[in-house]
Amino acid sequence: MKTKLKVFWQDYVRFPKYVLFHPFQGFEAFKRYRQGRMAVALVFIALFAFFRIFAFQYEGVLINPNNPLMLNSLQEIFSVVLLVGLFTVGNWSVTTLMEGKGSYKEILMVTGYALFPLIVIGFPAVMLSNFLTLEEMALYQLIMGIAYAAAAWMLFMGLLNIHEYGLFKSILGLVLTVVAMSVMMFLGLLFFDLIQQFIAFIASIYEELSLRF
Repeated sequence: MKTKLKVFWQDYVRFPKYVLFHPFQGFEAFKRYRQGRMAVALVFIALFAFFRIFAFQYEGVLINPNNPLMLNSLQEIFSVVLLVGLFTVGNWSVTTLMEGKGSYKEILMVTGYALFPLIVIGFPAVMLSNFLTLEEMALYQLIMGIAYAAAAWMLFMGLLNIHEYGLFKSILGLVLTVVAMSVMMFLGLLFFDLIQQFIAFIASIYEELSLRF
């Protein structure tokens, strides 16, 4: 039992924390010595989806613009899966053309591990927001700002290390990743619009035939 707890602590807390504060050494161990775990990355992604649901429902009323009765858990989960999918596929496609060394699996793992600060800081911060006055909400916003900044830092440093890029090439890769995500979203919306038009066309033909015969 103690061994399992020790492994759990090492995989889910100690190593992600080490990567956050020592990104070069951490991501070297992540890539070269295979210390990262896909299962851990997927759990962090799932926890981030749960965090979005949790924040929607329980964030302090003074700062929460959402109506808890309007919560759609499946929509929140889908939005996280879609965002992660677009980013990882976009980054993989761009960095493949830019001779990046990272595989799709490593990109997905880095993305998952980068959510660690949001999970660790986010849940307590949301609970804290229920006890703050309006004047004190700046503290909550500062805490969440730090969490998002730390997540962005981990993501950037992780991609820089697994692709073995320099600073400029890493920034360019991220910019082109955003462009690729936008293109994929546009093509996806165009595809679904065409599907809807095709279904409407088939339905109109069916109605016309029904009226004639």
